[in-house]
Amino acid sequence: MDCMTSDTSPETSAGTDAFTRFDFAALSPKERYKLLIGTLVPRPIAWVTTVDLEGRVNAAPFSFFNVLSADPAILAIGVENHDDLSQKDTARNIRLTGEFTVNIVDFANLETMNTTAVAFPTGEDEVAAAGLTVLPGTHVKSPFIAEAPAALECRRHITLEIGPSRAIVLGEVVALHIRSSLVNERLHVDPVGLDALGRMGGHGYCRSGETFDLATPSLAAWRAGRT
Repeated sequence: MDCMTSDTSPETSAGTDAFTRFDFAALSPKERYKLLIGTLVPRPIAWVTTVDLEGRVNAAPFSFFNVLSADPAILAIGVENHDDLSQKDTARNIRLTGEFTVNIVDFANLETMNTTAVAFPTGEDEVAAAGLTVLPGTHVKSPFIAEAPAALECRRHITLEIGPSRAIVLGEVVALHIRSSLVNERLHVDPVGLDALGRMGGHGYCRSGETFDLATPSLAAWRAGRT
């Protein structure tokens, strides 16, 4: 079966634009990956710090990441295995300790975050290589990155082994560290000050400093606006 077809019927097109349909069952994992990371954008970046059983700190970024629930406070990260299907340090440390910390990446930390993405061998200190400072966690043993604008301490809730190449880790957030200048007494976080990075397709990134507000209307207000 051809994995790509053009569909221009009125029922499946918006305005005059045609759609190209991809049958995911006919695509390779690499082809699915390219389409997904190019379409589902921007994706927040989880800059994850963990410790191994010997107390060594590991740091690595993951862009298959988001928050899923506030009650309980649950976030999820997708951790890909190495090409030989062995676990990366992050996944192994979480499995062994049940703890991790998600640091938020701002533009000021773009290069240092990218350094921690280098495939250093197990035991080599990415934190030192990137010139980062870590501070001790208050609820978990994994530290947080002092240079990051915010960090969420997590305990592993469950790990979903969804295939040989990837696991999805659900973590319960037990504490948040955030720069005092970025949050007010009403618990509103300043998105411009946070300056969080997002991942786009390929090697692309974006900044989140340009924002706007749009309130969801009540049903009555929506109906009134259509009359």
